[in-house]
Amino acid sequence: MTAETGRPPDRAAGSWGNRPPGVPATVPPPSVPLAFLAAASAGLVACGGAWIWARSAAATDPTADHVVAAVHFGVLATLAMGLLGATHQFTPVITGRPLRSLLLARATFVTWLAGSWMLPLGIATRQLAVTAASGGLAGVAIVLLAVNLSAPLSARGKGAPVIALRFAVTGAVLTTFLGVAFVGDRQGNWFALSGHADLAMGVIGMFGWLGITYVGVAEKLWPMFMLAHLPAGRRAGSVAVWTIPIGAVALAGGLGWSIPGLAWVGAGILAVGLGAHLVSLWAHVRHRRRKADLHLVFVMTAAAWLFVGAGLALAGTLILPHRYDLGVALVAASMAAFGGWLLEALVGHAHKVVPFIVWSALRARGVATAPSGKPLMFADLYDHGWAAVSYTTTTAGVAALCVGLGASLPAATAAAGLLFIVTGIMVAANLSIRPVHLLTAGRLNGDAPVAAGPVNVPASRAVTP
Repeated sequence: MTAETGRPPDRAAGSWGNRPPGVPATVPPPSVPLAFLAAASAGLVACGGAWIWARSAAATDPTADHVVAAVHFGVLATLAMGLLGATHQFTPVITGRPLRSLLLARATFVTWLAGSWMLPLGIATRQLAVTAASGGLAGVAIVLLAVNLSAPLSARGKGAPVIALRFAVTGAVLTTFLGVAFVGDRQGNWFALSGHADLAMGVIGMFGWLGITYVGVAEKLWPMFMLAHLPAGRRAGSVAVWTIPIGAVALAGGLGWSIPGLAWVGAGILAVGLGAHLVSLWAHVRHRRRKADLHLVFVMTAAAWLFVGAGLALAGTLILPHRYDLGVALVAASMAAFGGWLLEALVGHAHKVVPFIVWSALRARGVATAPSGKPLMFADLYDHGWAAVSYTTTTAGVAALCVGLGASLPAATAAAGLLFIVTGIMVAANLSIRPVHLLTAGRLNGDAPVAAGPVNVPASRAVTP
């Protein structure tokens, strides 16, 4: 029986064969988070293709079906998929408790994968039955997620990251079932689905679910990745965790019910929360003991997209009463910039997180040395030059999409789509080719799985995977 779950070890939610020493017993097997992250790369490729297809429609009507399909490939099949992988990996790490069930985790992946692809495809092809089925699958996936995370998130006294993840699960449930209602409305016309209502759901999803997930996980990862130890009394992270979801709900309520005063109050609270998030980031950067690297560049660029998104949103709101078409275009561009905040962070953190996870998987299979003959390090698991190229394509893609939507330029939107396709393929290849080669070489050399006992862990590995 395991102390964490009370179940036999082979059935424990965190169990996996030949777990290397030093990897906490609560951490799920690598196949769980890696499945989500691999699917996120595929989602980014699909998102890019969808933006190329929707380039003309996006220039005239940002709410057209082809545009909505592209948005959902980006938000559901890419951002949500990747952050669900991070949630399954780091919730047990943060709380010290395993997931309720590995079977639930795998069922969540399958149902979310199906729903996140069927929804945009159904919208784009106007197949109402496909759209309705996708809503049901997404609803099942989020229920499974909530049940699975209820065990580790019941932990007390774990600080801002746990509070953030609790908010995130609540936001996921709210966003998904609002989406289910909107999907059903396409068949039943239950209510007037205005652009404001759609934007309100987008705000809840972007900040009350995906954004707060990143903020919470980042509060755990930044100290480890930057080797940063903040002085006692730093509260910016806690302020961000509490105010972002509250502001998102208030802003969404004001937009959905057309209450300008509530929307402005919500926007103000949300701005305080995002500002606190940036203050926390700056504190970690100032107190870091690791020199600047590509991860830091990704994170700082992600933060810059928050400023761009806020500026575009404010400009769109002020222009909307006078020039409706331009105002709508600027608001659409602002949502693209806010999505860029999360995409930039996701791609940047993937180059840290995936090697951590893969290193453990390789060690579990007896792979202990790099091709150079030296002990296997995280840096041996991907090409750093291609990682820098992926930073360029990610940043340029987000910038091109903002320009394409904000200035109604189909060519820029198509360029963004092409850059997203390149990024998705490049990141997936870069993070998988070397590990697969090492695993194949290890099998040919007859490497045995690592046994329990002391193991040489890279000096940089002062964190759990």
